[in-house]
Amino acid sequence: MGKTIAEKILSEKSGKDARAGQVVMADVDYVMVNDVTGPIAFREYAKLNTGTMYKDRMVLIPDHYVPAKDVASAEQAKEMREFAHEHKLPNYFEIGKSGVCHQLMVEEGFAAPGRLIVGADSHTCTYGGINAFSTGIGSTEAAAAFATGKLWFKVPETIKVVVRGKFRKYVGGKDLILRIITDIGVDGANYKAFEFHGDVQNIPVADRLAISNMAIEAGGKAGIFPCDDLTREYIKDTVRGEYTPVDADPDAEYCQVLEYDLSELEPFVSYPHLPSNGRAVKDADVTIDQAYLGSCTNGRIEDMRIGAEIVKGRKVHPNVRFLVVPASQKVYRQMIEEGLMQIFLDAGAFISGPTCGACLGGYMGILAAGERAVASTNRNFIGRMGDKASEVYLAGPAVVAASAIAGRIVTPDQLEGN
Repeated sequence: MGKTIAEKILSEKSGKDARAGQVVMADVDYVMVNDVTGPIAFREYAKLNTGTMYKDRMVLIPDHYVPAKDVASAEQAKEMREFAHEHKLPNYFEIGKSGVCHQLMVEEGFAAPGRLIVGADSHTCTYGGINAFSTGIGSTEAAAAFATGKLWFKVPETIKVVVRGKFRKYVGGKDLILRIITDIGVDGANYKAFEFHGDVQNIPVADRLAISNMAIEAGGKAGIFPCDDLTREYIKDTVRGEYTPVDADPDAEYCQVLEYDLSELEPFVSYPHLPSNGRAVKDADVTIDQAYLGSCTNGRIEDMRIGAEIVKGRKVHPNVRFLVVPASQKVYRQMIEEGLMQIFLDAGAFISGPTCGACLGGYMGILAAGERAVASTNRNFIGRMGDKASEVYLAGPAVVAASAIAGRIVTPDQLEGN
């Protein structure tokens, strides 16, 4: 019997014939921590007292509370900074040179086809968009990886997702993954991997990363795309070292098969308080107080271009706060160079430097009781972006931008003048 991509990568990294359901000890290529999860990992590492550290495999990225919002977050950032300096770690990314951790892991070339990457953040599954097996872990597990370069994994079963056709204009990866999660539920892929097949060449890499990012919202361990020409082109100028793409065998075994015609998908929005509470945007009747374009799901330059195209020559609704947050310093700079920054400013948007702040209700863009936001983020749990009595609606960048103009959740086609 052949193997899935997940089984192949875990076989390669463990030196075992890894099959779904087995437990293997595998070499990790990189382990990532952020300013929230890192300090716990540093303290646990000290307790291990092994005298060993895999420095080249460790990546430290402050992003959740940057710049620091209070004394507590400043202390977290300080602890990460001092740990990096004390141990002379080569892969520490200070603010001003950094961004949201999952964007940096791709931009800086750590993520690549065939690699096994773990991160002390649940959305580490993002890198499956470029053919890696990547998954979230806890801080104590990160400490173990610091010391040993290895972790144990239960090899997941795999759900095969077959896509056909092409997206229509203003429909993209976010709409597909919201539809998948709505179809199978937030526990429909518990400890399973998604593997994408069919006309994947019609899904841009930025959209693949968004899809893989939200595999965890269905309980998934990973969401993995094959490596193709689009993948190689996307990473060619940034990838570190050599990499080996991994394809599934034709006779690989899957626990479930899902099929989607991309041409039939329409803009989707997930209502509070679960990503699985999705429905077509055309059926929405929701006024909003805030629109948020950004995050590790949809804060890439491709998302910013979509948003700018829609708001160009228009004004943000007077009752809406429109927050635009690029996912990295590189994206921020590209927005300036391409004139996108001016378009958003002219429309009346607020533009921030790269940070996770608003996405997790960290310290900016906080919602008051009764307020509603449409966001290109990945979670809309109770109190996710503010007061427990606030509401978050999840959508793609096109719907977020259009809604900022309309003052209610709409598709770009529903805007006046279209």
